[in-house]
Amino acid sequence: MAAACAQPGCRCHGEGPSRAHSPPGGRRWYRQRRRTRCLCDLTAKMAAPGSVEEMRSRAVLGEFGVRNVHTTDFPGNYHGYDDSWDQAKFEKNFRIDVIKMEESTLEFDMVGIDAAIANAFRRILLAEVPTMAVEKVFIYNNTSIIQDEILAHRLGLIPIKADPRLFEYRSQGDEEGTEIDTLQFQLKIKCTRNPHASKESSDPNELYLNHKVYTKHMTWVPIGNQVDLFPKADLCPVHDDILIAQLRPGQELDIVMHCVKGIGKDHAKFSPVATASYRLLPEITLLAPVEGELAEKLKRSFSPGVIEVQTVDGKKVARVANSRMDTGSREIFRHEELKNLVRLARVRDHYIFSVESTGVLPPDVLVCEAIKVLMGKCRRFLDELDNSQMD
Repeated sequence: MAAACAQPGCRCHGEGPSRAHSPPGGRRWYRQRRRTRCLCDLTAKMAAPGSVEEMRSRAVLGEFGVRNVHTTDFPGNYHGYDDSWDQAKFEKNFRIDVIKMEESTLEFDMVGIDAAIANAFRRILLAEVPTMAVEKVFIYNNTSIIQDEILAHRLGLIPIKADPRLFEYRSQGDEEGTEIDTLQFQLKIKCTRNPHASKESSDPNELYLNHKVYTKHMTWVPIGNQVDLFPKADLCPVHDDILIAQLRPGQELDIVMHCVKGIGKDHAKFSPVATASYRLLPEITLLAPVEGELAEKLKRSFSPGVIEVQTVDGKKVARVANSRMDTGSREIFRHEELKNLVRLARVRDHYIFSVESTGVLPPDVLVCEAIKVLMGKCRRFLDELDNSQMD
């Protein structure tokens, strides 16, 4: 029988891990148990605190867990720190830095914000910024092999290039739609044989005409005076090469579609982004000089571009080139000679946002619209507080 643990207050009694005494870590933790003197040794190793500033502002990645995962910088939690809300301090520290902006993608840093606000902003981008999408499909003729309901679903997911800020939400119970809340598209196409095709040919592209139905075949049908209100070039599917269906001679489609304004909370087809995500800024610190072959090994342990090797006085020396490119693989902890030379952390209030638009609006416009939605939520909350009866 194993001897009882000598650690003060330890309840493991040297008998191995128990459910009540197990820190997070899963199976890897139990394997590590064999290499430690007792449960308390491992628990202390996983939860070893750093400086107060580290606990306040960094999440540290260890070999068997992550330290400082919870926000702790609230008033009165740390002696000598005034963490009470100060708007002037917030305005001084908060900033947004645009890193990269392309036609449909945007990467920017949001610094000095709490995780709850950053996540609320991400969720608004996904589900509460309005767009225009196909809501009603009137199928007058469909002799293709695709069922009506499947075809209607495919049409609903086609992103429509139309500025939703120019339209109103359709009223409940309104079946017809008006020029201020509805866009109408028509898809009318029939497949026929190509009379000029070679008799020996077996290529459908040569044998048939209009056998592939693309979004470019969707035409805008103005309602009321929409011709004067909107330029035609701005009202169309985002991409004209999305395949809708395939036909054979004699098959045809005759469809009318109504597009309305909506949000992703109601249906995913209204979501304006293909993806919107964030991650914390990586921070990699070398705790000691890494030279020679160890420098090359350290470089290979990280994503390309994170570590670079320089030659100083004839020796190879590793340095951190761009910690932002780190993917968090923690490969470093597989090497005994390296794992104690590097500190991996994440800056708690520095968020790297990546936004990819579906093309309905530029990504920078979507970000601005998301900010407006968040501001509207705050105003409504303040109005409710003002109107509520406080005891």
